[in-house]
Amino acid sequence: MSQGNSAAEDRPSVGRLLQQARIAAGLTVNDVSSSTRVRIPIVQAIEQDDFSRCGGDVYARGHIRSLARAVGLDPAELIALHDEQRDPEPLRLSSGPLFDAERIRPEPRRPNWTAAMVAAIVAVVGFVGFTFFSGGDENTPGASAEGSPVPGRPGGVAGGEPEEGAPSDAPPTRPQEPEPSESAVAAAPTDKVTVRLTMEGGDSWISVRDSTGRVLFEEVLREGDSQTFTDDDRIDLVLGNAGAVQLHVNGKEIESDFETGQVQRLTYTPGDPEEG
Repeated sequence: MSQGNSAAEDRPSVGRLLQQARIAAGLTVNDVSSSTRVRIPIVQAIEQDDFSRCGGDVYARGHIRSLARAVGLDPAELIALHDEQRDPEPLRLSSGPLFDAERIRPEPRRPNWTAAMVAAIVAVVGFVGFTFFSGGDENTPGASAEGSPVPGRPGGVAGGEPEEGAPSDAPPTRPQEPEPSESAVAAAPTDKVTVRLTMEGGDSWISVRDSTGRVLFEEVLREGDSQTFTDDDRIDLVLGNAGAVQLHVNGKEIESDFETGQVQRLTYTPGDPEEG
């Protein structure tokens, strides 16, 4: 065991330090939960050095920062102590069930590119042969007579040049669908509330409800993902990792100082994009 780890083990735990500082400041668990928006069961679990209810190390570190500020401790020192006191040994799992799962898991079938290439070559050869033999016979059914309209070529005639202004034989270029832009959000109706969430710098669990309490969205958004929600009266948000979320409300970007791992509950209504 290294000298650094030994020193960390000799110090009180992170949960114990947070509990002592809270009591010394004359605060209850309810007071800390209200000021940090960390749920009471999670506050109680952290004070007992149980970080399993935080949802992962990123969220645990964010909760430790929030609780440290609330009780007057240095967040950086507590995070460093937390890193030193974490159990370096990974959780050992039984290899039996994992082995069985791996053994029965079907291997993904790889595409047979050789067969696909052979089929494509046969199709091309058949098409060329059909065009060669049918194109030279003027009496072949379906061949257009000289001067007759050519199907699919408005204003054109067989064997001649298309009339001026007529479209060419080339297939029309399919326009690319524009990606959602800031102007699209800014054009939202002013009598509604429009909230757009874009993940920048990480992933986050997101919960979105409308004014009736109906769940519109509740899952993890990955970095680079974007979602837009609209309601007549109100949008309620819960951001599990608020530091990774960029908000646009009614077409305007919301400037925030949210930190990584911080949990935020927000409400927005029509009009000026301020928290409701």
